[in-house]
Amino acid sequence: MANDPIHQFQIAKWIPIEIGGYDLSFTNSSAFMVATAVVAGAFLFVTTSSRGLIPGRAQSVAEMSYEFVANMLRDAAGTQGMRFFPLVFSLFMFVLVANLIGLFPYFFTVTSHIIVTFALALLVIGTVVVYGFAKHGFGFLKLFVPHGVPAILVPLVVLIEVISFLSRPISLSVRLFANMLAGHITLKVFAGFVTSLIAFGPVGIAGSILPLIMTVAITALEFLVAFLQAYVFAVLTCMYLNDAIHPGH
Repeated sequence: MANDPIHQFQIAKWIPIEIGGYDLSFTNSSAFMVATAVVAGAFLFVTTSSRGLIPGRAQSVAEMSYEFVANMLRDAAGTQGMRFFPLVFSLFMFVLVANLIGLFPYFFTVTSHIIVTFALALLVIGTVVVYGFAKHGFGFLKLFVPHGVPAILVPLVVLIEVISFLSRPISLSVRLFANMLAGHITLKVFAGFVTSLIAFGPVGIAGSILPLIMTVAITALEFLVAFLQAYVFAVLTCMYLNDAIHPGH
């Protein structure tokens, strides 16, 4: 069980709750989602509650996070896209903090579950569709008819664009889920090699050096992946929101 790389992803009921035949239990996944929101919110509140003219390190990190997401949104969707800043910033911080929390031993990585990442992706696509129709009405459907396409090719292009649009929540969720799942499994496998080899005595300890080095290297890589996946999720969200704001472009 200790070396089982899949065990770390199992859902455990901490507080069983059943209402009307529906299982609404509070699980380890629920707890770490709450912890992610609390940690991200607490960090931003503490670092910005006493803003100084000369920012300290913590305040600088918070301000850099704000500017990083704001610039990303402006570049992708223009100044009109800033109305979605709270959504994009919240998603970026949630995914980033959830990824980082999952790197601690015996902690749970909520973004390694497809149901969580798919729910976040549906939130993004749902926002695009609702805002697109609310802002442009049926003009939002121009998103599926690129400008300058010959009339004879319109049906084919529309079909391709619709399929591409419907695949967005799948690709957005699977990308994050797959990267976090694969990284944690790889890390667990190499860490398992280390503990297994040590049990064989001096020869095993000598043989465990290489897996130990790989474990450290993969851990460092996972910190980079944690940020990159949060960035990719946020930047794709900005690009999709741009389609809601400028469907004809």
